[in-house]
Amino acid sequence: MKIAFYAPLKSPHHPVPSGDRLMARQIIAALEMAGHRVEVASELRSFTPTPEAGQRIEIAGQAQSETGRLLERWRCETAPDLWFTYHPYYKTPDLIGPSVARRLRIPYVTAEASYSRRHDENGWSENQRLIADAVRLAAVNLCFTERDRIGLLDAIPDGRYERFLPFIDTTPFARSISDPRQLIAVAMLRKGDKFDSYTMLAGALDRIRDRDWKLTVIGDGPMRTEIKSLFSTFGEDRITWRGERSTSQIASELATAGLYVWPGCNEAYGLAYLEAQAAGLPVVAQATAGVPEVVMADKTGLLTPEGDIEAYAHAVAQLLTDPERRLAMANAAHDFVHRERSLTAASKRLETILRNHLGDSYYER
Repeated sequence: MKIAFYAPLKSPHHPVPSGDRLMARQIIAALEMAGHRVEVASELRSFTPTPEAGQRIEIAGQAQSETGRLLERWRCETAPDLWFTYHPYYKTPDLIGPSVARRLRIPYVTAEASYSRRHDENGWSENQRLIADAVRLAAVNLCFTERDRIGLLDAIPDGRYERFLPFIDTTPFARSISDPRQLIAVAMLRKGDKFDSYTMLAGALDRIRDRDWKLTVIGDGPMRTEIKSLFSTFGEDRITWRGERSTSQIASELATAGLYVWPGCNEAYGLAYLEAQAAGLPVVAQATAGVPEVVMADKTGLLTPEGDIEAYAHAVAQLLTDPERRLAMANAAHDFVHRERSLTAASKRLETILRNHLGDSYYER
């Protein structure tokens, strides 16, 4: 099929790296691996940080122009067979795809859509209505986490849903001779949930500063000064700041480490956890939000109660001092991601879902 792909939060071509950009690129790769032709339909970002009407009206006008441009273009060129939207939620509804799909009479699909009733009471009811309309229109909505599926099903029971678990391209990630004392974290240095995770990590490491460990941090961002100050008491010999790195460079760094430490405050799921496990690293994280979707508790890592710094510190110390358990988890982590969460596995699963909901006859038109 010819597939029009759209990510209203962040285009796959966006210059700033993030989990959203990576996931968008990987979905495209999974579709292409299945033999489809994928084109990014629009670069328009529908994100608004607040529900005030002014900015939403401006973006709605831009979306209307984009819709007209695409429909005019596809009057002269071969139109897509399918519209695929990644990650529409209350701050970034899809303002283009539903109209185009209806006008062209083609199937519409979403991935990682979400709906939470509490946002209806915080000024986002109009955007939530747009999400609900898009979800109802979709031939299928791919749910990356059970939390998202339950939220959608509760608010929009007439939608069509399938679980489609987070995945990565495992190709760059291979096991190497690692240092079991070497801890590593990969995350942007920014405010909000990332800052909260860094704060928790620093607090946990402070509780086990007498243990034999070192930490490498990969990532950069506007809060670099504030986040570095959280770890200033450990000394430069224990904390190494690598800054932003490419995927291949991250893979090389992971191959030298023994344990991936990232609390994951309010983490949607975290592709970095899958990358670490693909490199054979056990994970220590919190059992919160979507983290249990990508880390198998007590098998590929340890998940501690949300907000419990003492428990988190104890979990890190456990794997530092129990080499047999750490090695067993390292092996399980590597096998889990390479067998179950690889690009190849995801492509096959995605193709099965699309065929089930669109029908073989649609493919063979």
